[in-house]
Amino acid sequence: MFNELKEDSTFLFTSESVGEGHPDKLCDIISDSVLDAFLEQDPFSRVACETAIKNNKIFLFGEITSKAEVNLQEVVKKAVKSVGYTSDTKGLDYKSCSISPCIELQSLEIAQGIHANTHDLSLGAGDQGMMFGYAVDETESCMPLTIDLSHQINLKIKELGKNYPIGPDCKSQVTMEYQMVNGRPIPLMVKTVVISVQHEKSISLKKLRELILDEVVYKTIPLKLMTLDTKFLINPCGSFHLGGPVADAGLTGRKIIVDTYGGWAPHGGGAFSGKDCTKVDRSAAYAARQIAKSLVTSKICSQALVQLSYAIGIPEPVSISVFSFGTSDLSNNEILDLIKANFDLRPAAIINQLNLREPAFRPTASFGHFGNPQYAWEKPIALSPEAKAMATASSKRD
Repeated sequence: MFNELKEDSTFLFTSESVGEGHPDKLCDIISDSVLDAFLEQDPFSRVACETAIKNNKIFLFGEITSKAEVNLQEVVKKAVKSVGYTSDTKGLDYKSCSISPCIELQSLEIAQGIHANTHDLSLGAGDQGMMFGYAVDETESCMPLTIDLSHQINLKIKELGKNYPIGPDCKSQVTMEYQMVNGRPIPLMVKTVVISVQHEKSISLKKLRELILDEVVYKTIPLKLMTLDTKFLINPCGSFHLGGPVADAGLTGRKIIVDTYGGWAPHGGGAFSGKDCTKVDRSAAYAARQIAKSLVTSKICSQALVQLSYAIGIPEPVSISVFSFGTSDLSNNEILDLIKANFDLRPAAIINQLNLREPAFRPTASFGHFGNPQYAWEKPIALSPEAKAMATASSKRD
């Protein structure tokens, strides 16, 4: 990624995040709330639920096969309320919104390659595709600093909204200046912070900007990363009264870069929210992140990118690739051997190891799927080059 940059050269990099009330993010939250509702009753539910929203109309569509009996109206309204859309003046009212489901059973042709029993390690992948995992040692969470700060800003805005006339819809963006040192980028300073926050008319734009600067920016951006040249653009377009789905349509899966690494790593294209764990778009992306974070926390390398790919109905990955960007004493091939020796990347094994049958996906739809230490895939596995000798050969796996 940085091969063309010379030693000591500098560059700018930007990542953005969105708040829970952003229409696209609201759709992600609704889709994952539906998923959790089915998993609560039937852990083997097959769910692929998409959500679209405009004004007060919410559409659910997709395929669900489950023994569960779920009141979709109640689930959706509860999700909308949890985000803070409690009146039309905010852009949506959970009490009066219209919900239209269009849900069918999962295709039998797909289902025949996906066994119901998660303990059967011959469970085939739910689809073809490639997934990426990334980690870097510039933050405690092993997330890129730009996306980490962007998420922190939106989380702080959410907390601020409990006591101030701030709406649920918001966006943040952080631009960082980096310098290449020993072949890797080192963050020097925050160049620009852009924040747009929905607010009520009862708070002036001047007061809002002061509030966000004092209670959000200065409490999330480390002082050592700010200079007199750092720019703060808060509601740069002016007032932001009309937000949410009344101002902009929303759709599940349109914030995949926000959900992952803020642009620092490639993305396979598959969204996460509303999909059960048999969909490798989700489960294998989580596994790839655990691998990358394990490599970094074990100091095998200071930066790691892992790619996995699968074929529908086939258990074993079609390919596994790893890139350390010259930050390891091991070659990429040696690191690859280490991965193969320590991680079982068959879908059923991933599901078992990360407890992906649990109804705990709603939180992942807010502020990114990675970096939260509570998630199972954020718990790294201790690795060392010597661990290769301790691994069980794939031919002896269950």
